Amino acid sequence: MNTKLHAIRDSQGRPIDLFLTAGPVSDYIGARALVSRLPNMK
Repeated sequence: MNTKLHAIRDSQGRPIDLFLTAGPVSDYIGARALVSRLPNMK
């Protein structure tokens, strides 16, 4: 079985948040899970 690691990174490339999905799951699922966790930018 495959897995996918979806990540939010800062401007330095350091990971802020990670989300793991099964390989056959759509990338939209991982993106949707992480969008709500994006930091507020001002």
